[in-house]
Order: sequence, then structure tokens, then C-alpha cells
Amino acid sequence: MSDVENTTDFLSSSPSNTDISSEYFDHIKKINDIFYDQIKISDQKAAYIFTFMLAFLVTSSEGREVFAWSRYAHGTPVGILFSGALALASIFSILSAILVVLPRHLNSSTSLFWGTWHKHRGHFCEAAGKRDAGYLFEQYLENADILSTIARGKYRCVVCAFRGLMVTVVAYILLLAAT
Repeated sequence: MSDVENTTDFLSSSPSNTDISSEYFDHIKKINDIFYDQIKISDQKAAYIFTFMLAFLVTSSEGREVFAWSRYAHGTPVGILFSGALALASIFSILSAILVVLPRHLNSSTSLFWGTWHKHRGHFCEAAGKRDAGYLFEQYLENADILSTIARGKYRCVVCAFRGLMVTVVAYILLLAAT
């Protein structure tokens, strides 16, 4: 993604080609904006989950102790079970949150992605010289496909991180109740 808030900042909303009505052109641009926002939201959710998990593990003595071997060597079976569940769920949640914000590498790109602009610049200039609105529409359409793929992958990881967070909370409560 670029530093520009919305991809629609680059293009006017009236296509010069009559093959594509302005309603469809505006709609595909809106789809791009919504998908881009969904990607940002998933990153924010992952940051909240990661921050909560890190704060929990740093500030909670019970949270830190589940990673100590002595807890498992000298603990009760119920304490060992809940400690193990807490440790595994915490690790799972943190790793899932990290996976959300890792960069995504796809085999396709469009002129709307700054990282591959150098590959698309010539074709863009050629299409601009011809006033080819079909090119712009295709770029938005392909970009929507790419953003959709990225958003789906990120949301899968957000769901895993959130479920790990819920298991962490339940395991923590059960561990406190058991001790």
C-alpha cells in the first residue's frame, strides 16, 4: 500500500470511455477503498491483541510462570494442564497476531502499488496517451482481487489470534481458580 489514504485519490471519477459507465467505475473504486480499509483494520486488531498479550505476560506473575519448567515439574495435574493451555494459547495468539502484520507477497501487481510502479509506468503512460479508461478499470479490478486476497489472509490470522486470546483468558481464569 502507498502513503495515500485512498487509491481513488489518483484518478477522476469520470471515465472517458463509454464502454464503462461511471457507476461501475465509481463502484470498483469504492470496492478498492473498502478492501484497503479492511486491511488496515485487521492490522489494528492484531496490534491490539499483541499489545494485550504482551502486557498480560509482562505484568502477570501467573502468566510468566507458565513458561517456567519448575511449574510443570512440581505442579498438580490440574495446574499443569491449565498452565500448559495458558502457555500454548499465549504463544499461538502472539504468533497469529504477528502473522497478520507480516508483508504479503503476491505474484501479481497493479499500477496502484508503489512497489511495482516501475513495472507499470510505461503501460500506464501508453494508456493515458490513448485516454483508455478500460485500462484504469482493469487496474482497479485487478487491484481489488489482490486486496481481497490480502484481506482474507490477514483476517484468517486475526481470527486465530482472537481465538487464542479467548483461550488464554479462559485458561488464566481456570488456573487462578485451581490454585
